[in-house]
Amino acid sequence: MDEYSGSMGSDADVAALASIVGEVEGAAAVVRAGQVAEVRALAAAGQLAARQAAGSPAVVRAHDMALRSVAAELGGVLRVTDRTVQSRIDEARDLVEHYAATLAAWESGRITRGHVRVITDAGSVLVDASPERRAEFEAAAIARCERDTPNRVRSEVEILAERFAERSFTDRHRDAAAERRVRVVPGAAGMSDLIATLPTVIADGILDRLTQQAQTIVDAREPGNAGSAFGANGTGDAASAGDAEPDRRRIDQVRADVFSDLLLSGAPALDPTASGDGQGSLGAIRAQVQVIVPALTLLGVDDGPADLVGRSPIDAETARCLAGNTHSWARVLTDPVEGTVLAVDRYRTPWPQRRFLRARDQHCRFPGCRRAAIRCEIDHTIDAAKGGPTALWNLAHLCQRHHSMKQFTRWKVRQLPGGVLEWTSPTGRIYREDAPAPPVAFTPASTGTTATDEPPPF
Repeated sequence: MDEYSGSMGSDADVAALASIVGEVEGAAAVVRAGQVAEVRALAAAGQLAARQAAGSPAVVRAHDMALRSVAAELGGVLRVTDRTVQSRIDEARDLVEHYAATLAAWESGRITRGHVRVITDAGSVLVDASPERRAEFEAAAIARCERDTPNRVRSEVEILAERFAERSFTDRHRDAAAERRVRVVPGAAGMSDLIATLPTVIADGILDRLTQQAQTIVDAREPGNAGSAFGANGTGDAASAGDAEPDRRRIDQVRADVFSDLLLSGAPALDPTASGDGQGSLGAIRAQVQVIVPALTLLGVDDGPADLVGRSPIDAETARCLAGNTHSWARVLTDPVEGTVLAVDRYRTPWPQRRFLRARDQHCRFPGCRRAAIRCEIDHTIDAAKGGPTALWNLAHLCQRHHSMKQFTRWKVRQLPGGVLEWTSPTGRIYREDAPAPPVAFTPASTGTTATDEPPPF
């Protein structure tokens, strides 16, 4: 029995899995063809409704009535409401009439339905753009989607769309920020969702700080999860260490309890690092937010969006504010064509390798995973126990889930030049994982400078 037998079974199991993968791949192609055919049919239904309303003196009302009638007819066949069908007709027409290249790429299997949604969602900011600019955006977005999963490409495609938008991201963010609010949505069993609509940087920072504080509480538990004096209900009111129930809360539960403590008391009441009556280190934990800012945006030359790694674009004003207030920051040099990270320097940094890898990888390097690098572990591609050196060409970020999978299953990985990871599945399929190109790139300005010119001060 080999080291993988407990998790993957025999070679016969691997062969069975290979057969199943083939069946799923074939079924996915059939489903894709059916979905594309349905989109074309729904778009044709919307166009029919438009023709029926043509020439009517009350064009808007006539079109709406014609569309309702068509939607009701299709709703009976699809067994969904006419409102749902009408919404799907609008989406289908938008795709067929404004994203023909995207539809063709989906139909040929080059991208998935998830990629289509990413492109059309991001393209919504281009309503006032010319057909030429929309087509240019679409071509670039498809090329990016062909190389990665929908969750990975979303922020890059959104930033790409911003570059073609008539109205700047900063202006639209300012309007959106004016609508920030907090609301409660009642739920079942005496529970509710407390929802805060906030600027992305603020929301991400809040979650990061809660996660760090919750992890500190989990790490402070007694071995075996017994003898905890912190209570099991998040109130910190256990009678004594001897009477307290073992703290078995999941990190999600601890995070929610800390969130409640901070809002209701102004400080984390449940602090296992406290001594006496004073607050411990839990209250001193601050959030980490990783932002990539183009040089020209940083200098105020343009208002292009920056990239909040692992999340979404942020406005230029916020990015400049973060850069101005941080006590340290890194310069990232990228390939001017591919955008791949070539080097990182950081003043007074004791961890040059870690900084380089964080800038290069951005997220977990298992195919499709987008967990931010600051939440991942640095893995030796060739295990250190087997002689793998702690060198840049042998290091990459993996989240805990995929780090464990590399260690305890038949998934294998090797690192190629340029930070490219080549993963081999238990069935022998190979998945190439390129070093991600930052959604925002530092490209040289065409000013006619020579190699002896001084670099810009950033």
